[in-house]
Amino acid sequence: MMNYLLCVFTIICIISCGSDQNNNGSQTVSTAGGMTCAMQGIPNRYVNTGADTIEYKIGKDEAKMVLIKGGSFKMGSKNFADAMPIHDVTVSSFYMDEHEVTNAQFATFVKATGYVTVAERPLDPKDFPGAEPAMLLPGSAVFVGSSDVKDLGDALQWWKYVVGANWRHPEGPESSIVDRDRYPVTQLAFQDAEAYAKWAGKRLPTEAEWEYAAKAGIHTDEIYYWGDDLKQNGKWLTNIYQGSFPGHNTKEDGFENTAKVKSYPPNAYGLYDMEGNVWEWCADFYRTDYYAAHDGINPKGPKDSYDPQEPGLVKRVQRGGSFLCNDQYCERYKAGARGKGEVNSPTNNVGFRCVKDIAD
Repeated sequence: MMNYLLCVFTIICIISCGSDQNNNGSQTVSTAGGMTCAMQGIPNRYVNTGADTIEYKIGKDEAKMVLIKGGSFKMGSKNFADAMPIHDVTVSSFYMDEHEVTNAQFATFVKATGYVTVAERPLDPKDFPGAEPAMLLPGSAVFVGSSDVKDLGDALQWWKYVVGANWRHPEGPESSIVDRDRYPVTQLAFQDAEAYAKWAGKRLPTEAEWEYAAKAGIHTDEIYYWGDDLKQNGKWLTNIYQGSFPGHNTKEDGFENTAKVKSYPPNAYGLYDMEGNVWEWCADFYRTDYYAAHDGINPKGPKDSYDPQEPGLVKRVQRGGSFLCNDQYCERYKAGARGKGEVNSPTNNVGFRCVKDIAD
């Protein structure tokens, strides 16, 4: 039975962002293709209880928002197959949270509404035929690292399903967000982020809005959203993984996991952590072929999801990379790159920020 549950609960994340293999098995760096660094999903572990459709009285999250004036830009990247072709996109003006939603902000939402996140909800025995109901315990995926990695293609060596892991206990039941009010909230499924945004009178950004805001007028060919260097005057400009992934994080940037919001300089639009720290949910469904067909005026994403790596799962776009990205393994924090996540698979390296229409 325990082996069965391990098979059910283990988060399958086939990640090969930093390098892609060609047909003869050798590796080339930054080729156009490969998989994303965002967590790949598992078959839906949770029955949708309808909590994401509940209408709450509009609350207030006290977040400072930045006016992003509309305009046109080159969307995409020549370094990733699902981010091509680079194409012209125009977006209307909107407001965006200056930083990722924090633990304190999410706690205010939960206190006001009684909302229960996906990672906290009981698992339905009907979804797991043959399993003992008492063993179906809520939890989520946690990065645990590994110093003995033989194959970077096997992410199960450093991810673990941890019973009791949720937004209050992002690394497991022994962890806590006490004294982490200003850190980004994590362990949220897509519907959790969407529920918060609705309560706050906002919404999740479209993929186009997110990239437009992140690029902040910088030319498409820049390596990172701010330019070509990871450091300025010897200081790191983003929270990513330094050292040998996944077993030796040198923490040169000062952080092993998430960093307090606004720990790094903002971009030209006044937005913080648009690269690194935590992946951010976007409103769009994820499709590898979407860039070849979509409208260039305020695109909202495709009508459905399709990922050829896991065609049976529903995925949404995630953007920006996380504290687990580095060039040895995960390059999807770079400018124009796309991430993806199964909608019901929260992890401790995924969060979100909100936007608001000018008309509101």
